[in-house]
Amino acid sequence: MADKKTIIVQQTGSPLRRSGDQRATLIGLGLNKLNRRATLEDTPAVRGMIRKVSHMVRIVEENA
Repeated sequence: MADKKTIIVQQTGSPLRRSGDQRATLIGLGLNKLNRRATLEDTPAVRGMIRKVSHMVRIVEENA
């Protein structure tokens, strides 16, 4: 079985003064504090979540 692709995402912005759904998206990604990193499976759902809060996160690394 092939290894699954992963993405490492780092939070770069604060969720303060953001809408509740953006805060919930960060928590769903496993992020809630500045500079925290999360390793996530590379799926369309995760990519959509990253796109929704792209102004507060950055992709550090993509593994094939």
